[in-house]
This record gives sequence, structure tokens and C-alpha cells, in this order.
Amino acid sequence: MTEADWPVLVEVGSRNDGAARLARQAMFVALGIAALTLAAQIKLPVPPSPVPVNLGTFAVLSIGAAYGPRLGLVTILGYMILGALGADIFASSSAENNGLSYMMGASGGYLVGYVLATVLLGALARRGWDRSMGWMALAMLLGNVAIYLPGVAWIQHVIAAGAFDPAAYASVWDQTMVWGVTPYLVGDAMKLALAALLLPSAWKLLGSTRG
Repeated sequence: MTEADWPVLVEVGSRNDGAARLARQAMFVALGIAALTLAAQIKLPVPPSPVPVNLGTFAVLSIGAAYGPRLGLVTILGYMILGALGADIFASSSAENNGLSYMMGASGGYLVGYVLATVLLGALARRGWDRSMGWMALAMLLGNVAIYLPGVAWIQHVIAAGAFDPAAYASVWDQTMVWGVTPYLVGDAMKLALAALLLPSAWKLLGSTRG
């Protein structure tokens, strides 16, 4: 399949003329950044982990699939740039803890994973994976892996560099699992199932499986 064979959701009904196309893309980037910001604020603290459960992963993966790899990348990078400049838009950022210092903290690896997962989901959507619930579920699973790998690696580094609590945990790895993995598995499974249902359903509502 070529890229043109499988348009993504935001391209449905779009025109190819330059000015209108750019305006439409700019609108979607702004909407995507707003959605990512809102999703990050819908959160549930899970002590002792410093990273709350939130809807950020759901928004990241859904935007990647709906926008495609290029527009999705522009959107997630726009979100990251705003955060790096000090905007309080991340799940556990605040007026006192924001910008690059926040991004280098415990959540930093997951933010890198957001970028990787957005591009991955966009690429898989280009291949038609968002038309089928089964394929979309697999795409979401792979996207979650792309988030977890750098996220867990970085949080393990943060713990090993000075946050390890030997009185509460048997090892750095035990603390890493409690801080960075186990509190999120059930929620991520639910978000995976929801996205696997929503995107293929959106295509069915549009009456097309091939754009």
C-alpha cells in the first residue's frame, strides 16, 4: 500500500489546495495540543509513584492514529515545546515545577515515549490498522510499549541516581515497577480497548473503510 491508499481520519473531506490545507492542518494541530493538555489534567494520583494515572496516553495514541505520522509529530512536538517553555500543561507539572526541569524529572521518559508512540500509531494508521478493531488494539498495544520502554528506563535511572528507598523496596527494579508500571496497567488496558473501539467505529460512521 502507498501512503495515499490509506488516508487518516483528519484527511476525510479535505482539499489539496495549499492555503486551505495548511489552515486545516494548523487548526488540527491547535485542537490536538488542546486535547493533550486537557487529557493530562484528567488524572488520578497513585502514590507512591510521582506520575499520576491520566488520559494523556489515550490522547497521544488516538491523535497519532487520527492525524497520521507527520501531522501527529508536529502536534506532539508543539505540545512538548510549549511545556519546555514553561506552560503548565503536563500531568503533574505546576507553577513551581515546569519547563525543562520538569521534563528531566520522573515523567521525562514517558514524554519521549509520547513522541515515539504518536509517530508509530500514525504510521500504522497509514497502513489501515485503524479500520479494524483487532488491528487497532494491536496498534495501541505497540504504542503503549513505545511509551513504557523509555518511560521505565528513565524512571529507573532517576531512582538509581538518588530516589531509591531501601527501607521500602528490595531493589531499584522493585521500586521502578511500583513507580512506573504496575499502577498503570489496568487503566492502560481500558484505554486500549476504548481506542480500539472508537477509531474503527468512526470509520464505519463515515461509511468508508478505504477513505
